[in-house]
Amino acid sequence: MFKNVFGSGFLVRTAHVILTWVITLILFLHDTDLRKQEERGELVKPVLFVLLVLVSVLLYFAVSLMDPGFVLSDDSDAQFALGVTEEQQDMIPHTPKSLRLRRCGHCLLQQPMRSKHCQTCQHCVRRYDHHCPWIENCVGERNHRWFVLYLAVQLIVLLWAFYMAWSGFTLASTWQVWLRTNGVLLGATTLVAVLSLTVLLLLGSHLYLVSLNTTTWEFMSRHRISYLKHCGADENPFDRGTLRNLWGFFCVWGIVVWEKVYFREDNDPI
Repeated sequence: MFKNVFGSGFLVRTAHVILTWVITLILFLHDTDLRKQEERGELVKPVLFVLLVLVSVLLYFAVSLMDPGFVLSDDSDAQFALGVTEEQQDMIPHTPKSLRLRRCGHCLLQQPMRSKHCQTCQHCVRRYDHHCPWIENCVGERNHRWFVLYLAVQLIVLLWAFYMAWSGFTLASTWQVWLRTNGVLLGATTLVAVLSLTVLLLLGSHLYLVSLNTTTWEFMSRHRISYLKHCGADENPFDRGTLRNLWGFFCVWGIVVWEKVYFREDNDPI
């Protein structure tokens, strides 16, 4: 399930953890509401904040080290073995790269629909969304929901941290004295604000795409994807309605046969 923790993303993961706990430490060392509550013996909010930070770190490692849905063999991924008939294959408009014998030019494995080869991970990934450099892993069928959950928890932590950091600024007689007193906290607050905006935009965009049952790769490159480029600008063959899309994304576990969804058949995970 998990890749080698000391792989190419070791430095990125280490930087994430260090940055997270350094900012947390800054919030407790300055005169913020967290520190005031701790000094008064009111430990509920400080402990809850630390636990939420810990959950965000654990989710980060889970998403970062999890198999995103690598295609490892032809046996489990053959389209005809999944129940897509010869007649249905003929229904897809002919393109230079036929879906019937669609094989990856890099790993030479047959690609299930919606999969894509990642040059960084050197694998084809089911329901490929994108390769995220911050987690140093692909986001695909197996870890996409966990990635969205991680973004949601991370956003809560960042907004809470921003509020607490804002409460820690103290007044001073001059600008120079204020800057010496609050300089470190100001830097942490600025960083938290930038990260909050980034995570908010990422979470919003992913929830929007999930509600349409499309991926970042399909949204950005549909004009180059064989099973989508013949569709109209507003046509998505995988869209089953917002509620069903969200339910399928968050609540349906297992490998999905996207060929059957494409042809509007009843679909169950296998």
